[in-house]
Formats: sequence, structure tokens, C-alpha cells
Amino acid sequence: MKIIVLGTGYVGLVHAAVCSEYGHEVYAYDNDIEKLKAFSTGQTREIENYVNEPGLANLIRETLNRYLYFSADLDAIIEGTDAVFMCLPTPPNLDGSTNLTFYDAAAENLAARVAARKDKRRIVVVNKSTVPIGTARHLESILDSHGVENIGVASNPEFLAEGTAVAQARRPDRVVVGCDHEEDFNILRRVYSQFVNHVRIKYIETTPETAEAIKYVANTVLLTYISFWNGVGAKIGEKIPNIIIDDLRSGVTADERISTWGSFVSNGAGGSCFGKDIASLINQLRKVNVRTKMLEASYEVNEYQKVYLVDRAITEAGFKFNKKTVTVLGLAFKKHTNDMRDASSIKVIESLLGKGAAKIKAYDPLANETAKSVFDPSKNILFEKIEYYATAKEAIEGSDALFISSDCEEFRGLSRTVEELVSPPYLILDGRRMIPDYEDLVGKQYTYLSVGSMVMGPGHS
Repeated sequence: MKIIVLGTGYVGLVHAAVCSEYGHEVYAYDNDIEKLKAFSTGQTREIENYVNEPGLANLIRETLNRYLYFSADLDAIIEGTDAVFMCLPTPPNLDGSTNLTFYDAAAENLAARVAARKDKRRIVVVNKSTVPIGTARHLESILDSHGVENIGVASNPEFLAEGTAVAQARRPDRVVVGCDHEEDFNILRRVYSQFVNHVRIKYIETTPETAEAIKYVANTVLLTYISFWNGVGAKIGEKIPNIIIDDLRSGVTADERISTWGSFVSNGAGGSCFGKDIASLINQLRKVNVRTKMLEASYEVNEYQKVYLVDRAITEAGFKFNKKTVTVLGLAFKKHTNDMRDASSIKVIESLLGKGAAKIKAYDPLANETAKSVFDPSKNILFEKIEYYATAKEAIEGSDALFISSDCEEFRGLSRTVEELVSPPYLILDGRRMIPDYEDLVGKQYTYLSVGSMVMGPGHS
């Protein structure tokens, strides 16, 4: 099949690369010339400057200029195309609704090119981006306004988790395809031929609206589960004496009906999907007069979870951040990525600066450069107080407090490093429960405060 992927962000680039691995002729289109040049080198460093995903650079290099091509000229690649996948940014508006500015511009551009093509074979335009329920009809109207002939629309949401996206795209748990016409289903069955009759992978065919809804409901369920453990399970461990949160989790999830995924309490979930998608679904349901209190609560719990350890440090540990130097380890929203979209670290650092911290010493193994653009001093002068370091040790040395905000493996068991570099009184805020031997530090007069446990240290039992 000849496939065009519009947009080369996390979703588009992974989708294009994996489709090319299965032997399709794939053209990844973007209007960012510098990005396309970087991808076209096949060099890991160049690719990972834009998208840092394990295994992706190697995959691109293997299929580059054999099955996978990068182009900024849609006119040159449109002829003979079987399917176009829309992988565009869909950021949130201030009210939580989905901003379709990038999507609409790409759809208009595509419609004009498809209308002018010489080859009138059937072509299906597929929404891979997470878009509001009903966007397939919106896309139809754009195509119709340009007089496009012999074309179908489909919804085919992605369910990839950053850090494992390549592996999941190769062997997904499900492939959901929503179409109106059998001929469009047939095209996508050929695109996904290796999955259609797979014994383990669920290949689901449905309506475009149902496919769109599946993505929103799936992400909402996942965030609600995370919020339940953070909003209920963690609070039990923090407020009721003699509760061991790890035993609580193990005992509850021993029931095979209850997932262990999402039960590991933390300082909130970030990334490009969860918060944005639940806010969008709240907005969509309000428009059809559906009460959304449950969704609103899940969203609010997660947002507050990102900063509440800072509040606990003040109210429970009596720590004053004013004029203090604070180390923040983990800037990306999770390990194995440089993506900082909706990362908990953003709210953590903003909160610390707002409470008068004199300096933030920041470190992430992959996201330091991303952070420099997120915390742009030209947009907020307080960001001049952030300094970036090449190692966790350099970031910890000379600080008054430590906040662990992501689950990078190198942050696990930092007790010896802390002892070597800083002396008590010293506060450790563990947003990911990464220091299992914290009792040794507490015994040496360090103060330890983690999600799911009471404050421990001098003056605290």
C-alpha cells in the first residue's frame, strides 16, 4: 500500500516507521523542513532531538529510502495513494475543548491536493490523532467543500504509551477502525493485514464515532484509576497511622479483577493524552447536557497531585522554601522520554518558585534541553533561577531539599548519594517512592516525605 502520514510528531513518526517496517511505501509529510532534514539523516542524535523514543531511530534507519520517505511536498506524493493518516497536534483550549487549528489547516491543504489528483482510485483519510467525537463528519464536510471524489473517512485511534511506543505499535493489544463503507474497511484491512486475524490482537471494526469515543473513554478510565489511588489509597497511608501503602496496594490488587497498573501512587500523571483527553471529554459531554462531576473530580485530583507534596512539606514538615535551593530530579513526564507535555515537574517548579525558592537545580537524563524551552526566561523572569546539570549528583550537591518527580531508574536508591553530598537538616520529597531505604536517612536526621506515607524525620514519629 502507498501511505501518507501527515505530521511527524510522536504519533506520526512511530506510525510511519512501523508501517514501513511491514513493507508499505510510506511518505511522512511535514511542513517543518529542519525536522525532515534531521529525520532523513537516519542519525540517532538528529532524530532524538525531536522525538526520543526507544528503538525508533534504529527502525527509521533500517527502512529509510527503501520503504520510508520524508517529504514537504504533498503535490509530489499524492498520486497513487491508498490511505492518508492524520497525525496532527490537537492541543487544548483554555476551556478544555480541543483546538483543531492545526488539524483543519492540514485537512484543507490535503483536500485541495486530493481534489486535483489525476489518479481517482479510492483513497481513505484516517484520523489517527485524538479528535472530538464527530470529527470524521467534520473532515467529510471539508473534503466535500473541495469537491473531492471517491474518498472515504475513517477513525483509527492510537493507544501508544511513550517509552514503549515502537513495541506497542508492532504488537498492539487492539486495532480499532471506524468506517462507513466496506471499501474503506477493505483498504485498512490491507494496511493492517498482519493484525486482522491475529490470535491475540483484537481487530475491532465499528463506526467512526464509536472509534473516536473508544480513545476518550479508555484514557479517562486510566486516569480515573490513577486518580483513585492517589486520591484515596495514598491519602489513607498519609493520614492513618501504621498503614503500609505497598502492602495496601498488594493486598487490593491480588484480586485478579483489579489492575496493578496505575496503583503505584505518584505525584500525578502527565503526558500528552490523559489530562488533555479528559478535559476534552468533559467539554464534549457538557455540550450535550451530561453531568461530568466524576470526570471533573478525576481531573482535579490529578492536577493537585502534581504540587501537593510541596504543600505537605510546608504544613506537615514545617519546611520554608523561601530563599532555599531545591533540586528537582526528573523533568520529563515519565522515564525514557524527553517529552515534557503536561509533566508534573512543570507545576512543581512553578510552585517552588512561587514560594520563593532562590534556585532550582534541575536534572533529567533526556529532557534538559526540552526543559530550557519550556521554562523560557523571556516568558517568566523567575525561570532565570533554574540551572541545569549533567548528572543527578551535580544537581543535589549544595541544595537544601530534593524533589524526585519522575521514575527514572537512576533515581532509585539515592540515599548514599544524598549522604555523601548534603547534610541534615535536609528535606527529601519523593514523588515516585524511589528511595526504598529511606529509613536509613531518617535515622541520620534527614526528613523524608513521600506520596502514600506520613512525614518522617526529626520531630516526626
